[in-house]
Amino acid sequence: MELKDTISLMTSADYKERFIAEYLQVKIRYNKLLNMLMKWDKGELDFKPSVPRMYYNKQIVSMNDYIKVLEDRAKIEKIDLSKYTI
Repeated sequence: MELKDTISLMTSADYKERFIAEYLQVKIRYNKLLNMLMKWDKGELDFKPSVPRMYYNKQIVSMNDYIKVLEDRAKIEKIDLSKYTI
């Protein structure tokens, strides 16, 4: 799934579908950043990051925390995220 695949959910009149879009979008971005960090650790990046690694580390932790908050909210609001895999 890519960000463009969330457009219909993101523009829905139903707040639950917009919530799902938000969740999917942060998961997509999280996975891309995680893949970049794993390549960095293996010395496989095709560019040299201009930002120190500690900022990426903080970002990935914050994104993970945000995902967990959204998952907790989804349970409380009875929003089924299980049919969406990333």
